[in-house]
Amino acid sequence: MSSFSENLSSAVVQLPAIALRRMVGVVRTLDRLSRNPQYREQVYAEVPDVARFDPGHDAVMMCYDFHLAGEMPRLIEVNTNAGGGMLAYLAQAPALPVDHQSLPAKFRKRLLQTFSDEIKKHSTGAKLKPARIAIIDENPTEQYLYPEMAAFADLFRAWGVPTEIVEPRQLHASAEGVSFDGKPVDLVYNRHCDFYLASDEMAGLRQAYLASKVCLTPNPHMYGLLADKRRMILWADPQQRASWHLSGNDERLLEQTVPNTSLLAALDLQRLWPDRKRLVFKPVDSFGSRGVLIGEKLSRKRFDQLPAERTLVQELVPPSMSETADDGPMKTDLRVYAYRNRVLGVTARLYRGQVTNLRTPGGGFASVRII
Repeated sequence: MSSFSENLSSAVVQLPAIALRRMVGVVRTLDRLSRNPQYREQVYAEVPDVARFDPGHDAVMMCYDFHLAGEMPRLIEVNTNAGGGMLAYLAQAPALPVDHQSLPAKFRKRLLQTFSDEIKKHSTGAKLKPARIAIIDENPTEQYLYPEMAAFADLFRAWGVPTEIVEPRQLHASAEGVSFDGKPVDLVYNRHCDFYLASDEMAGLRQAYLASKVCLTPNPHMYGLLADKRRMILWADPQQRASWHLSGNDERLLEQTVPNTSLLAALDLQRLWPDRKRLVFKPVDSFGSRGVLIGEKLSRKRFDQLPAERTLVQELVPPSMSETADDGPMKTDLRVYAYRNRVLGVTARLYRGQVTNLRTPGGGFASVRII
């Protein structure tokens, strides 16, 4: 299997312990918030019906992305179906292949425990692990992180669970359940970016999910509660935060770490244009930094073309810089992988250009040293 070395950096990024504690605090604060009845009621009014359905379980491989300003992390976004978790761990030893056997036994166990917890909650305790898993994505073999999907499949098979990597259209899915090649599938590990299952190819899986016939993880419910970029508008608003009756510590942490965020449609465009250099513009339904525009680089023509109802305007939080041995300083963001309130690991991603990428020579996932 490929070493995938082009995705791994040999650099070591230093992270102050106090910053890590705050990052972990944000993860746990948002996990608590996702279970807050007042917050859920507010979010349910803003999301499609498929995201209002609570399947009774959570979402594997959540990640929380930060930029660091001194010792204060600032939350940039939250993601479900986050790829790169294995690569992040293997950044500690970039020469190792992307293979589940390269991972320490303790980390393999922690990963598998998240999937075990999901199927136990979905089955209300009837199952301790899935009987069969399908890993799904659009054209999975063409995806940049396909080797990681293959490593997950091998990990599941070593766990004793038959696993296939497939496109959604290859599944036989309906309100009666999900199967592949005539064999039932009880857990779908969702790497697809149709977060609300809105496309035709996801229609059958949507029916099975809403009928509770399959454990779909990550799922639209958790995406709607935490990973839809529009949620950051709520988290940044002091009046909204007050309405959820958070603890003083939780409210202060959100105030300190969430950048000012608004929907473009709610702002005065003529007043906004002169301030664009301190802003970043994001499509609300994008992923992987697609369509993200840094205000300083934005032309007036492009600004006027932005769809107001589907563009997020966020205070620009510049990334910190990390020195590398051979490639000079690089922009750095920090990512925390988590399941519920349990942190699975932390990594850095080094890059050049406007937004995070995995194609900068000498960049990619990097090891983190806590100082």
